[in-house]
Amino acid sequence: MKVVIGLDSGTTATKAVAAGADGDVRATASAGYPLLVPAPGQAELDADRLRGAAVEALHDIVQQLAERGDEVVAVCLSAAMHGVVPMAADGTPRGPLITWADGRAAEQAAALVADGRARGLHARTGTPVHPMSPLTKLAWLSQHEPDLVRRAPRWGGVKELLVSALCDAGHLIDLSCASATGGYDIHARRWDDEALAIAGVRIDQLPEVVPTTHLLPGLRREVAAATGLPVDIPVVIGASDGVLANLGVGAVREGVAAVSLGTSGALRTVVPGPMVDPTGRLFCYALTEDHWVLGGPINNGGSVVRWAARALAVQFDVPAPEGEHADELDARLLAEAVAAPVGSDGLLCLPYFLGERAPWWRPGMRGAYLGLRREHGRAHLVRAAVEGVCQQLALVRDAFDATDLPVTEVRATGGAVASPLWVSTLAAALNLPVRVADSPEGTGLGACLLGLHALGELPDLDQATTIVAVHDAVEPDPATADLYRRMRPLVEQSTLALADIFSTLDSLAPNLTGATEEVA
Repeated sequence: MKVVIGLDSGTTATKAVAAGADGDVRATASAGYPLLVPAPGQAELDADRLRGAAVEALHDIVQQLAERGDEVVAVCLSAAMHGVVPMAADGTPRGPLITWADGRAAEQAAALVADGRARGLHARTGTPVHPMSPLTKLAWLSQHEPDLVRRAPRWGGVKELLVSALCDAGHLIDLSCASATGGYDIHARRWDDEALAIAGVRIDQLPEVVPTTHLLPGLRREVAAATGLPVDIPVVIGASDGVLANLGVGAVREGVAAVSLGTSGALRTVVPGPMVDPTGRLFCYALTEDHWVLGGPINNGGSVVRWAARALAVQFDVPAPEGEHADELDARLLAEAVAAPVGSDGLLCLPYFLGERAPWWRPGMRGAYLGLRREHGRAHLVRAAVEGVCQQLALVRDAFDATDLPVTEVRATGGAVASPLWVSTLAAALNLPVRVADSPEGTGLGACLLGLHALGELPDLDQATTIVAVHDAVEPDPATADLYRRMRPLVEQSTLALADIFSTLDSLAPNLTGATEEVA
């Protein structure tokens, strides 16, 4: 079979996925790397290791495909959004890559909100002003390391590192990743002057923006030799991981939304052109010139169950099998949580254990349980956390409704949706049927389909809705959906009431930690 390799570089691994025009995944490979935390609130990657992982994953999947007798006709690139890295003139990194999860730019983001500039920046760039964005990260660097910002010949992110590692193509970024930087005007289609001034960078330091279907000039000879691919194989610059996840589950037609629910989560829907939520709750990133993705990401997804396993000192009546993995422990906790009633006996969880993004876009958010009573046990705590995550995604869906973007169906992917409890809770919170994708490789498969589109083998991206296989719909239980609908205003009210307290606790945290250590 003729296949395209989707190469997806994420926060902790680069994954290669191979698929043909029928959407069937033929092979996968992965090369991991650690997320580095040099200081509290910071999150970085070794940029050289990330570049090396791309070559490693390509080599491994090419070997598998050769054994199967499949022919690789192209490679299409996917990249995690919101990274920042200084680069030399030849594209090699001059330091670590600061990832989306890094929160050091909280002060810069708050200042832009306070002085009123954040709303205009969001309206022009499609990216909410938040510490995750390259705009605020560069503003932080300009304040703390001005010489580095001024002298670096290039500034880029994950996609620019991939392009320079694999191809001799100059300093390029695709429209999708550019639209997620907070510095690119998605309406005027150019780097935004005010954003550049805030970031402290010159336009000559930034990459040229090209369509997501742009073909790069083949592979570097050393990369071709290391991977076993031809030097002249077509390489499609591709898009960002979030929008490709929509394509990979076939959620590209009007009324069909995609949910990604792994460690974190997101709800996204496709619109035909740039569109910005006037209330500032949603992002807008490009997939292609006529497919734009509107949505909201949440920081906390399946990670809330992993937190519960660690924080609640899990012990089961039936001893755990020797060598039980974390995923199996999560499954046992979720099975226990099913015994708690819907609504968790009046227990409300604000699941902001890793902070939160949509729809609040406020740094310093913290988690909370409200309504705890003596009769609540571990099953209630876990179920309330699952319900809290799904309610966050429902708040994003409510923002769709307020923006006149009706959704009639949801397609879901990610590790969490292997659990029936997660899927049924999600369906009820959204009050929509949820279809889980057959393949868990949503983003990588999306890159394959975009590569086929760039080659002309998939003329209409809307065909993905029928190509991508999904399970039968899980319909929302009406009584549960009604209960969640009535509980959701309590989530909003509680979050808004506690937001300033969360911020104060966040600012006091270093002092509180120090006091505890002194007493100990």
